[in-house]
Amino acid sequence: MKLKKGDKVIIIAGNDKGKTGTVQKVHADVNKVVVEGVNVRKKHKKPTQKNPDGAILDIYAPIDASNVALIDPKTKKATRAKIEFVTGKDKKVTKVRVTRDGKSKLD
Repeated sequence: MKLKKGDKVIIIAGNDKGKTGTVQKVHADVNKVVVEGVNVRKKHKKPTQKNPDGAILDIYAPIDASNVALIDPKTKKATRAKIEFVTGKDKKVTKVRVTRDGKSKLD
């Protein structure tokens, strides 16, 4: 999975198709991500001694990673990512995420 916490993504399938948001959490083991403002569910909290009124909370449920796409920072459209190896001045090789067309960096 080439998604990280903090990435800007767009939803490409499902009820929230077309919405954009920021990745809040990545569950790589089950291939799911939590995106802010997308797949919002209601959670009912029972009354307790600390909170005698109870509450209805909005929570962000995980969405499958195949239903989201990264947003290209330059064109603001959906894109895929690839990893390139860049050699620095000290001849140290580092990994950098770039868009598939290779025109802009994602990190």
